[in-house]
This record gives sequence, C-alpha cells and structure tokens, in this order.
Amino acid sequence: MYVCICHGVSDKKIKQLAIEHGVTDIRGIKKCTALGSQCGRCVRQAKEILEQVKPVELQKAS
Repeated sequence: MYVCICHGVSDKKIKQLAIEHGVTDIRGIKKCTALGSQCGRCVRQAKEILEQVKPVELQKAS
C-alpha cells in the first residue's frame, strides 16, 4: 500500500528501511526517501508503521 502517494513510498519500503537498515524514526525515513516533503499527509501513517515494526525488531534481537 502506498503511504506517500506524492512520492510513491510504500509501507513495504518503510518496513524494509526499518528492518534491514535500522531506521527507527521519521527523520531517518525522510533521509532515505522523499516521504512528507510535499503535502505531509503521510507522516502520521508512516509513524504508525514504524511503531508496528519496532516490537518485531525487539523480538528478533532477543
């Protein structure tokens, strides 16, 4: 599903950045993509996706 329609950033891309590259916040996502740089409506949803990924990462690290 596209989270940022303006720049074509998907939920899969956000999850990939979090899991494979250790990106844990919106600032990190913005450094890797153009998320939120146009209309900004996607930022809230991207934060929710990152919050869902964090518990999964903590389980993997244990």
